[in-house]
Amino acid sequence: MIFTDGAWKIAEGFDIHPACEVRFVRKDKDRVTLTNPTFHISVKGQTLSGPYVTVEITSPAPNVFRIKTYHFKGDNSLAPSYFDLFESNIALDTSEDDKSVVIKSGDSVLTINKDNYGYVLTRNGKVITASCEGALAYIDGAHGSFMREQLSLQVGEHVYGLGERFGNFIKNGQSIDIINKDGGTFTEQSYKNIPFYITDKNLGVFVNHTEEINFEVASENVSKVQFSVRGQCLDYFLFAGESMKDVVSLYTGITGRVPKLPDWSFGLWLSTSFTTDYDEKTVLSFVDGMKERGIELSVFHFDCFWMKDSHWCNFLWDSDSFPDPKGLISKLHDRGLHVCVWINPYIAQESELFDEAAKNGYLIRRTDGSIWQTDLWQAGMGIVDFTSAEAANWYCGKLKALLDMGVDCFKTDFGERIPVEDIVWADGSDPLRMHNFYSYIYNKIVFELLEREKGAGEAVLFARSATAGGQKFPVHWGGDCHSDYPSMEQTIRGGLSLMLSGFSYWSHDIGGFEDKSTPDVYKRWAAFGLLSSHSRLHGSSSYRVPWNYDEESVDVLRYYTELKKSLMPYIDSARAQAEKMGIPVMRPMVLEFQDDPVCAFLDKQYMLGSDILVAPVFSTDGMVEFYLPEGVWESVDGTDRRVLEHGRFFREKRGYMEMPVYIRERSER
Repeated sequence: MIFTDGAWKIAEGFDIHPACEVRFVRKDKDRVTLTNPTFHISVKGQTLSGPYVTVEITSPAPNVFRIKTYHFKGDNSLAPSYFDLFESNIALDTSEDDKSVVIKSGDSVLTINKDNYGYVLTRNGKVITASCEGALAYIDGAHGSFMREQLSLQVGEHVYGLGERFGNFIKNGQSIDIINKDGGTFTEQSYKNIPFYITDKNLGVFVNHTEEINFEVASENVSKVQFSVRGQCLDYFLFAGESMKDVVSLYTGITGRVPKLPDWSFGLWLSTSFTTDYDEKTVLSFVDGMKERGIELSVFHFDCFWMKDSHWCNFLWDSDSFPDPKGLISKLHDRGLHVCVWINPYIAQESELFDEAAKNGYLIRRTDGSIWQTDLWQAGMGIVDFTSAEAANWYCGKLKALLDMGVDCFKTDFGERIPVEDIVWADGSDPLRMHNFYSYIYNKIVFELLEREKGAGEAVLFARSATAGGQKFPVHWGGDCHSDYPSMEQTIRGGLSLMLSGFSYWSHDIGGFEDKSTPDVYKRWAAFGLLSSHSRLHGSSSYRVPWNYDEESVDVLRYYTELKKSLMPYIDSARAQAEKMGIPVMRPMVLEFQDDPVCAFLDKQYMLGSDILVAPVFSTDGMVEFYLPEGVWESVDGTDRRVLEHGRFFREKRGYMEMPVYIRERSER
C-alpha cells in the first residue's frame, strides 16, 4: 500500500499521523511501554485532542526485539496473533535519560529517540537498521485505517525472503502482498507467503500478522522497507544477527524448526501424474519398469484420480481402477516402496461425505447459516472448517482409515483459495486473519496425525500452501509450473526465496507440471531435481517415467539417483543443522558466502548443505555459467580440481551427466 505521492505529498484519501515524540515511559522488568503523541506538545492544552501511538517493547530471546504498536487499544486488531510462537519474554536491561531510552538484549541495543520518536538497532556497536522520524504512523482516511512502519536500508543492502516468490530473487524495488493465492509459478502470486524478510546486513524482520500485509521493499521509498496492515495495531519482531545464518536461526527459534524426517523421504518419488489414466496394472508397470532399468524408487504417489472424478474428496478408492487397493499397497510395500496419496481440504457436493459434513457443521458457513460453496475446482464443493475440533477429528478419521490400509504419507494439496467475505468460522476466527493461516492448521493436523500413527521421525507431507511456521510440517513443493527452461529458472528462484524464509526442505515437479517437456528439459530438470533436498517425478497430463521421453533419460535419471544416494552423508549433516538451528538444506549462495559480494546476486545455483555446490543447466546447447567462490573445489566425480585465490565465473558446455556439482575442501575435513 502506497500512502505518499512522491517525497513531499500524501496520497489522496489518506491522513498520516506519525509518532512524534515520547511523552511517557513505563519500564517493567520485561517490558518497556512508550506513549507517543502524533504531534509535538509544547503546552498541556495540546493534549486534549489528537491520536497517540503506543509502543510496547519486549525481548523473547537475546538479540530479538518484539515491537507492538497500536492506536486504539480496544480494537479487534489487537487480538492475539494466530501464529504458534515459541517465546517467553526475558528481562530487559533498560536505561533512560532526557534524550533517549536504551534497551539491551544480548549483544544488541535498541536506542530510542525521545524528542522525535524513532530508534536505531545495533549489535556490537554496528548499525543493523533504524526506524527514523516519522516512519511509524497511524493512517486513516477514505481508504480505512492502517498502521505503518518503515525500516532503513543501508547502502548496498539486499532484501530476501517473504516466501516462495518466483520473481526477482532480490526483493528490492518490489511491492509484495502477503496473501496466499493459487497463481502458479509464473505470476507475482505465491502459494507460500511468509511475512519475514532477511537482509545481507544481518537483519531479520517478522511481521506477526496472519492477515494480508503489504510490503513496499525499497519501492515507495527506495531507502526503506515499508510494511503496513489494516486496523489499529502493528506487531513485528526484529532479529539482529551476527550473520544471515544467525538471523535464520533466531527467526526459526521463534516460529519453529523442522522435525526429523524419515530417511526414505529423501529418495526418489514417482507419481501417477494428475490427469493421466491409470490403474493397478499401470502403477505396477511403472514401478517394475524403474526396477528393471536400475532406478531405485523410494515412494510411489497416487495423485487425485485414485478417487473417482467429481467426488474429491471422499477418501474412497475408485473401485473401477483399484478393486483391491489394500492388496496393491501391499504389493508396493513388498517392492520396498512407501505409498503417498493426494488429498485436499475440499468436499465436493457429489462426495459421499458432503451431507455428513454439512449436517454436523464441519464445513465453512456463510453469515446466514448456509454452507459456503463454489464450483471452482469441484462442483458445489465446501471447505472443511478446521477451527472446529470436531471437524478436524472427523477429517483425521477419514485419513486414519487410509493409514490403516497401509498408506504412509499424504500430499496435502491446495489450502490457498479460502474465502474471506460473508463467512463464519466455527471458533469465531476473523476471516481475514484465517485466510493465510488456514494452510498452517490444515498441514498441522495432517502432520500430527502421521506422527501419532507412524511415530516421531516417520511423518512427512508433500504440501503446497504455507505461512509462517509451516516449516514445522515438511516437505513443501513449488506448485504448478510449465515444462520449459524459463519455468525451471522460476522454480529455483522460488525455492531459494523460500529457503530464506525459514523453511529447510523443498521440492518441485521434475520436468515441470503443465504439458510435457522436451527430453532435453526433462534430463536437465532431473539433474536439478535429484540434487534438491527432496525429489519427485510428477506432471499434469503425461507420465513422468523416463522412458516416456527417450532412453538417454533413463540413464540420466539413474545416474543422478545414484549420485544423490552417494551424497547422503553430506545431506545428513545438513539435515542435522536444519533440525538444530533452522539452517536450510538447500542454501542460496549468499547464505553460505555472505562476504563474497558476487554471491548476493546468484539465483541459478545453490549449495546443498555447506559443501556441495550445484549449478543446473538451463540451455538446449548445454552451456552453463556458474560461479565458484574462493577456495579449493573438486568435481563430484573427482576428475576436476580447481584452486581459486579469488572467486570467478566459468562458462562451459556440459553433457547431461555433467551438471556442475563441486565439493569444497575444508581444512578441518
